[in-house]
Amino acid sequence: MDTQKALDDLHTCLGQRLSLSKSDLDLHGRSESYFPLSPPDAVAYPETTDEVARIVAICARHRMPVTAWGTGTSLEGQSQAFSGGIVVDFSRMNRVLEMAQADMVARVQPGVTREALNEELRATGLFFPVDPGANAALGGMAATRASGTTAVRYGTMRDNVLALEVVTATGEVIRTGTAARKSSSGYDLTALFVGSEGTLGLITELTLRLHGQPEAISAAVCAFDSVGDAVETVIDTIQSGVPMARIELMDEDSVRAVNAYSGIDLAETPHLLLEFHGSETGAREQAETFGAIASDHGGKGFDWATRPEARNALWTMRHNAYYAILASRPGARAIVTDICVPISRLAEAIEETRADFAQAGVAGPILGHVGDGNFHAVLMVDMADEAEIARAKAASDRMVERALSMGGTATGEHGIGVGKLGYMAREHGGGWAMMGAIKAALDPDNILNPGKLVPPRN
Repeated sequence: MDTQKALDDLHTCLGQRLSLSKSDLDLHGRSESYFPLSPPDAVAYPETTDEVARIVAICARHRMPVTAWGTGTSLEGQSQAFSGGIVVDFSRMNRVLEMAQADMVARVQPGVTREALNEELRATGLFFPVDPGANAALGGMAATRASGTTAVRYGTMRDNVLALEVVTATGEVIRTGTAARKSSSGYDLTALFVGSEGTLGLITELTLRLHGQPEAISAAVCAFDSVGDAVETVIDTIQSGVPMARIELMDEDSVRAVNAYSGIDLAETPHLLLEFHGSETGAREQAETFGAIASDHGGKGFDWATRPEARNALWTMRHNAYYAILASRPGARAIVTDICVPISRLAEAIEETRADFAQAGVAGPILGHVGDGNFHAVLMVDMADEAEIARAKAASDRMVERALSMGGTATGEHGIGVGKLGYMAREHGGGWAMMGAIKAALDPDNILNPGKLVPPRN
């Protein structure tokens, strides 16, 4: 790799939109989680697909690594340039290109955030439902196959991306998929790139499935004596056919942190946070049905709200839970992990994980998208205490091993990056080697986000 020659060629292409400033490099070398600062050699700010193609072609010629950057909210090191090279920041490719209201489809550039898209859609009666909590960029959400609080009803990015424009490892621009709702035409390349974490190509445009804004929305919160009671309520609610829009769990440690951070006064026991979408009558009936099921499982303090301010306050509290947990131990960093198990094993997985954390002496509040069997743990550690870090990482390892033994997955939402690389062989067997073969075929020089997701190359 001839780094300086590559940078000279990139500067000719981009001018001042190629940044070498230390502050910019450090900003793009950070992680929301515990990974160390890893600044790239440069940051590029393209404004068009053609510029992205030229950037990648230059990097391919000089064998310089290329890492895509949306808003940098990924939690397993996906956005960090551990091998050096260039980070391509898509923040200037942030336009909504088309809103096809009749087809319920939007075409956007990758730097558009989910909140910005929904702001554009407000007058159309449509919305984009995937909500990972952070105001992430849609390109990054597709690259990591993000999901979130609404996945139980509306699905993940896998279900809501219809087509892509992608720059390949050679700088070629290809299109995958169409705006049609289904196709039997060839390999599903869109699905291949969704979740590939920037290892196969750089997404420069997305065609997204939109949904109708519900006539009525109501939200609720309910306390339980145990996580088991809360999860059994979730299972019964789903089996009863209640079409939940969101159904989130916070354990007592999470509630305690949120109370202190947000100045609220929830009982410090496990809670479910819920949202119902439908007609005025339908949303009310859903809430009433859930209330009856919760009561059968010892639910207490069922509080149902329809006013937007109350609903927004509830979900702001949930989305800020990560920062609330961090604030509960000033100066700590977080080893953030997630797993997903069959919903019938969810209560067992959570209770065994909590018991394991307690035995290991690790602080790890738990939150979950329990409607689809996914939960997160935020393990807080002092980065100067190597023994504590080792205990936390060991507990995180056992959490994943537990999920795999239950027929689940090492990650339901955060992705692989480098943090979960060690579990891929056990979860996928020979399928992981096949992923590596696909990577080698599409990126033979291994310049696209090297060292992530697939087996390391010799």
